[in-house]
Amino acid sequence: MQLEAILPIPNDPALEHLGPQYFPVEELLGLCYASMSQDERAVPYLEAATRLNPKAEEAHTNLAASLLRLGRPDQALGEFREALAIAPQDYTANHNLGEFYIQGGKIAAAVPFLEKAQQIKPDAYDNGYDLATADLMVGRYAAGHQVVQSLLQLKNTGELHDLEAQFDEKEGKYVDAANEFETAAHLDPSENNLFDWGSELLLHRTYDPAIEVFRAAAQRYPSSPRILIGLGISLYARGLYEEAVKALLAGADISPREPRCYLFLSKAYYTQQSHTPEVIQRFHRYADLEPNNALAQYYYAMSLWKGGQTEGAPVDMQHVESLLQRAVTLDGKLTEAHFELGNLYSGRHDYAQSVPQYRRVIELDPKFADAHFRLATDYTHMGDKSQAQAEFAIYQKLRSEHLAASDKEGDELQQFVYTSKAPTGNP
Repeated sequence: MQLEAILPIPNDPALEHLGPQYFPVEELLGLCYASMSQDERAVPYLEAATRLNPKAEEAHTNLAASLLRLGRPDQALGEFREALAIAPQDYTANHNLGEFYIQGGKIAAAVPFLEKAQQIKPDAYDNGYDLATADLMVGRYAAGHQVVQSLLQLKNTGELHDLEAQFDEKEGKYVDAANEFETAAHLDPSENNLFDWGSELLLHRTYDPAIEVFRAAAQRYPSSPRILIGLGISLYARGLYEEAVKALLAGADISPREPRCYLFLSKAYYTQQSHTPEVIQRFHRYADLEPNNALAQYYYAMSLWKGGQTEGAPVDMQHVESLLQRAVTLDGKLTEAHFELGNLYSGRHDYAQSVPQYRRVIELDPKFADAHFRLATDYTHMGDKSQAQAEFAIYQKLRSEHLAASDKEGDELQQFVYTSKAPTGNP
């Protein structure tokens, strides 16, 4: 549609000569094109409007919005700033500039403008929620907590309780956090709220309640990989390995490239082998999908090795060896792959190859107690008693001091939870 035919504009390039009476027409044409998602055509009219009436805050705001949609953020920022300079006490001007910085990932820069907007309009829910979210992200916990509390007086929502729980978590108030996550999930049983509640219980090792929450969430959201992985981890932590494997297999089928799923699937499977053909098939698929991923090759190798031992079927150890060698070629710092290569060579009594692998493990992680033990055993077989005694002594020292018990699984669990959470807030 040619809007100019309806609202004719004199064909004069020197628009400044037209006079302010044409401002509404220019602005209307620009807004009409913008509403039709034709921002390229809207911008010239909106620019003309700002020249005809440079003190019109809304004209600068409208132009900024179109420029932003066209992928011209630097120009948009200039217009948002101009709008704020014209009306520094205007809610919309402050809010828009804050949102601009939020969308650009400049959270700290957004806070003063969102805060000013909230002071001007304390009942602005969306602005307040975004301000509290920004406060959480930049570590202004007390300020953000106050914003959430004031918003809860206006509107009791699940997302506010979820946000409040995150502040409690940051401040070490874990019981309060769990209660707030539960309230959020009851008010709004969204995937995000249920995941946050379940993962909070999981993080603090209350496994039975976590299992209950994740099971209910999986029934409601059966296609959510993070829900299924959370269920699998909870079951694994509780010692229910067969159920854990089943849940993690389902998660792997929904998200075949999700690395965290395979991490915990490997743990659950290696602890108690079950569903062996299905597990091997999933690790095989993962290795094919990620041929340059060292862990993918390692997981597939170990599933073949352990699976064959369980099933009593012959294992193609040359294939296992080639997969482990590929893993250490892709990532020379993958201690687990070096360790298993050492075990493979040691099982063949090929100590000339096993010893360097164990040495590499110790070089990467001096507190890897089992590598010292295996190395001591190999030295014993080689007749090197002094070296064997030295490695046994290190092994015993590490075991007695529990230096290897650094709760690696707890760290891995935390990493899963924090990286699986939906982006905080909705800015």
